[in-house]
Amino acid sequence: MKTKGRFLAAVLAAVTAVMSLTGCSNPKNGGSSIGTQQLESQASTPPAAASMTTMELVQDMGLGINLGNTFEAVGGSLQGGVSSYEKSWGSPLITRELIEGYKNEGFGVLRVPVAWSNMMEEDYTIYPEYLTRVHEVVDWALDAGLYVILNIHWDGGWWDGFAEPAKKDACMTKYTRIWEQLCAEFGEEDERLMFESLNEEGCWDSIWNHYSTDETGKDAAYGLLYEINTKFVEIVRGAGGHNGTRHLLIAGYCTDVDCTCDPMFEMPEDPENRCAVSVHYYTPSTFCILEYDADWGKARPSWGSPRDELELTKNMDKLTERFVSQGVPVIIGEYGCPHKNKEEASIRKFVTAVARAALERDCCPVLWDTTGNFYDRNTFQMTDQTLKTQLQEILAADQKQDAAA
Repeated sequence: MKTKGRFLAAVLAAVTAVMSLTGCSNPKNGGSSIGTQQLESQASTPPAAASMTTMELVQDMGLGINLGNTFEAVGGSLQGGVSSYEKSWGSPLITRELIEGYKNEGFGVLRVPVAWSNMMEEDYTIYPEYLTRVHEVVDWALDAGLYVILNIHWDGGWWDGFAEPAKKDACMTKYTRIWEQLCAEFGEEDERLMFESLNEEGCWDSIWNHYSTDETGKDAAYGLLYEINTKFVEIVRGAGGHNGTRHLLIAGYCTDVDCTCDPMFEMPEDPENRCAVSVHYYTPSTFCILEYDADWGKARPSWGSPRDELELTKNMDKLTERFVSQGVPVIIGEYGCPHKNKEEASIRKFVTAVARAALERDCCPVLWDTTGNFYDRNTFQMTDQTLKTQLQEILAADQKQDAAA
């Protein structure tokens, strides 16, 4: 199913460009046919994100990538300052050139995962230097013409406390304080910056898990996630600046496709009707997660059988039926696989198959990437140029289909 969302977005951007007499076109993801001068021209004219619906914005994002194992890395030292966390899981210090490289390699959106507890006072005040550094990287991405998704990522495990009556209020206070500070810090950034309510922490096995038949526990678990997502919308919409109209990304239950497509999952009410839903795609987990055999599964080196492709199609169709067809945009905030003990052809086939399936359904796929996995943070290029070309061809075909719709 295709919509005319991207066409309308392009018209809006074109009108804006004409009115400003810049002659710049609507920023789209740069393939190999887009030169440096044109990319710079695109970056100088922000897309009309404030005028877009969230569906149009998600469609305009194209292909995305994560700045993984960087600001969400835990275990650094306060003595080393912000950089000790930024580099503690192997990333080099992030530079403007590194961020611009994502745009030059064809990506349209950068997801920035952050563990805000890394540098935080006991009263939940985030260290100013931590906010400033993350803000600097976000600005570099926006300046490069990228959309940005900013979240609370896995953050030391404090999310488990939401499921404990004695800790729930303190957790909600911490959650509220974090988003109040982020809204204040980033409130003047335009609507190309999207806030994501949480990462994968929106599920509590102590209450319910998807293997359980306990409907009472299930109701409580989904109700808790709804409460948190509702609080998120209330905080952002009640803040100043562009937060009143900012596009928001709502985490699904465990960001799992099946659990989020379950009728028990509810999107929070938003007076602006500018929310998308987030899921992750690591299916099958034995290929997408395991590098070595584990007690719960045998690591798979390959992917791409007819059964694998059918499974992907069924899962993507679930998202279409449950959300996209109902007017709710979908962002696949993470998908991918490790490289160790995997066949190169299978890695390419999986990454491109998920990207193609998502784009064909008007969803945005955001590749999970860590240092040296898919993108080289030293050379500012994709590590596999063949994969890059394949992704660009998929994106170009999708854009051509949209233009013809």
